[in-house]
Amino acid sequence: MEGNSFIQVVPLEYFIILCSVLFCLGVLGVLVRKNAIIILGCVELMLNSVNLLLAAFSSYKGDGNGQILVFFIMVVAAAEVAVGLAIIAMMYRNTKSVDISIFNKLRG
Repeated sequence: MEGNSFIQVVPLEYFIILCSVLFCLGVLGVLVRKNAIIILGCVELMLNSVNLLLAAFSSYKGDGNGQILVFFIMVVAAAEVAVGLAIIAMMYRNTKSVDISIFNKLRG
């Protein structure tokens, strides 16, 4: 393995299968769960599965452009988590619950 990275030893199909499973688990979690914190975690799981696949494709292509894009996606995801947790904290402060069905009552 002189000069080869680990990601080039594992076939690309394995990364596609892994990222597809992780993304489907994230979508399933968003659709099924009612806890806002768990839904936020499932959205992060979906974003990270796309990031992993983008990094794998970038490594197989041989350039670093995809990995730079992954860095920017992670920055946006961190900002999304900060805003999401602030909204959840305000929701908990007002309703003493993080259940999403409460949002229907907040419409007024």
